[in-house]
Amino acid sequence: MSVARFDPITRRTLAEEVRQVLSDRIRSGDLAAGSPIPSERSLCEQLGVARTSVREAIQGLVSLGLVERRGNRTYVVERLPGVDFADRRKRSVTDIFEVRRLVEVPMAELAAVRATPEQIEEIVAAAQCFRARMELEAFRAADHRFHAAVADACGNPALAELYGKVLDTLFRSTDFDSLLSASENKQIVRRVIREAASSHQQIAAAISAGDAPAVRAAVEQHLNHVEELMVSQMT
Repeated sequence: MSVARFDPITRRTLAEEVRQVLSDRIRSGDLAAGSPIPSERSLCEQLGVARTSVREAIQGLVSLGLVERRGNRTYVVERLPGVDFADRRKRSVTDIFEVRRLVEVPMAELAAVRATPEQIEEIVAAAQCFRARMELEAFRAADHRFHAAVADACGNPALAELYGKVLDTLFRSTDFDSLLSASENKQIVRRVIREAASSHQQIAAAISAGDAPAVRAAVEQHLNHVEELMVSQMT
């Protein structure tokens, strides 16, 4: 069996670009269903990117259900999920989540080491507003409050202002809203709300404990999971 080859990425890239390269190869059949994907080291060398970018890209593919881990290797799933990447709405959602990863993860890490007792109190209080059975509008209001509190606690006004623009883009996105409000997605939305309620409380607890690595892990897991549900399972 021939080994898939990749062209180097010669400019500075984001993990999303690596993920798209791999996704395209999977969907074209160059990386066949059930076959192992090249090692992290091989991908780093061929694409000309750092291992952290490759790892984040692979995690994104795992979340989207395109690859799976078996022991120490990663394989293309036997049967690909029916995701239409040409769907403009879902393309917009993946773009938003890419920006969220770039901004929210380091911002939350900073909050873990810089937040004042008063700011931690607000973050914890905001997290406690989430309920597994809350309505979508109430959930989105609680979500906005929580992330605004984390941004305020990061100790960097410029970063907090930048993230405010990210929140505005997220909450004004018609593509995002159309997926969440579609009647056929009601059950998936209930799952997003239920699981996000728990995730926000985990993030708040890690920030309260001043545990930056735990914050990173919790935020990344939350974003990956919500994106997976919206892109892979919503219609």
